[in-house]
Order: sequence, then structure tokens, then C-alpha cells
Amino acid sequence: MSKPIHPNIVEFQVSGDYALFSDPITRVGGEKCSYQVPTYEALKGILASIYWKPTLIWYVDAVRVMEPIQTEAKGIRPIQYSGKNDLAYYTYLKHVRYRVRAHFEWNDNRPELAADRNEHKHHNIACRMIQKGGRRDIFLGTRECQGYVEPCAFDSEPGAYASTPQLSFGLMYHGLTYPDEAYSAETKGKMTANFWYPVMKNGVISFLRPEECPLHKPLREMEMKPFGSDRNNFSGLSEFEGGE
Repeated sequence: MSKPIHPNIVEFQVSGDYALFSDPITRVGGEKCSYQVPTYEALKGILASIYWKPTLIWYVDAVRVMEPIQTEAKGIRPIQYSGKNDLAYYTYLKHVRYRVRAHFEWNDNRPELAADRNEHKHHNIACRMIQKGGRRDIFLGTRECQGYVEPCAFDSEPGAYASTPQLSFGLMYHGLTYPDEAYSAETKGKMTANFWYPVMKNGVISFLRPEECPLHKPLREMEMKPFGSDRNNFSGLSEFEGGE
């Protein structure tokens, strides 16, 4: 696989005993079943837990599946909205390990933070946060699935499906686009769900950018969260200029 040309690439490995990657619509209640591979949104969420700033947007370029895909069903007693316990079966992926390649780009929807666009600074902090395992707790799809992050070289190990030429997964949830990451007039002021048809080639899934997905579904109207001295107790750009 040829390496994309971005000066701010980060590469890391994330692993855990269990994972549950699914469409948020199916998480309202009842049975839950994981996709076979991680979603773009789940990996982007891991990047946000490693290092997040409103100045930039993380883009996941590719993921390498390092372990064989295995599932395990568990009997769960979730709490209903009424406060009573229910009984359901959740199907998790187990013993997962992935290698991720990603990069960031400036968020053009945040021109008020343009003075914070120091690529060298943000890339260095992100790399240090990967070394430390992330700024916040890492989860593999859901909170009960704890994940662990460590630095790695994306191509240094072949993975479990290196000899599988191609494996398709059909229509799959890609991720959500929020108003502050809008990429078109249609996505401004809205929450939009994106869907695509992922294909794993020799163990690697190369992700489309959100705007390149073939299917988009506007979910609801939503306003951008404002940043500034007069809103939400932020003191302006100084809130985002700190290091670690």
C-alpha cells in the first residue's frame, strides 16, 4: 500500500479484549451486534481521545486488521428508560488489534481559530499523546470496551488478512458529520450520517473521506458550538494554545 502524502501523519496501534462497532441507530435498545471491522467514526473518536482541538479535523486514512475476526455473544442486563433491568444479547468482537494511519487538516469552519494553525505544534503534541496512550480513556465502540493505544509503524507487520486479496462488507455506517465539520452547503447547520461500501484488500481498509461517501442522510438541524470570550466561559484563543 502506498503511503499518502501528508506532513502530519500519525500511526498507532489500538487493541482490546472486546469491541462493539455499530450504527448508532441500532443502539437505542434491544439486541446489539458489532460490525466485523471498525467504523470510521469509531476510529475518529479514538483520535479525539488521543488529542482533540477545534482548530483541526482528523481524517482516518486506513486501518489494518491485525487479528482474526472473532465474535462472542454475552447476556447483558441493560437498564431501561423506566429504570428497570432488561435482558438482551450483545455480540462483541473479541481479542481485537488494529493499526491506524490518520492525518489532520485545518477546520475551515473555525476561522476564529486561524491563529492557532501551527502544524508542527499540533503534530508534535499528537505524537506525544500517542506515546502516553491518549489524553482520555480509549474505547472500542462502546464504553464497556476498553482500548489501549501505543505507537507503531503501520506497515511493519502484515496482519491476519495479508494473504486475503479482497473482502467486501456491504453497506456500512461510515460516520457522522456535525455542523462544525460541514463540507458542503447541504451539511451546514445539520447533523448528517454518511454510509459507504468498505472493501478490505490484503487486510487493509482505505477509508473514503466523509464527503466522498456515496450515501448521505441528514438527521436533524444543529447549530455549531460557539467559541469566544462571551460564550461558554472561554477566554478566546488562549484556551487552545496550551501544550499538554
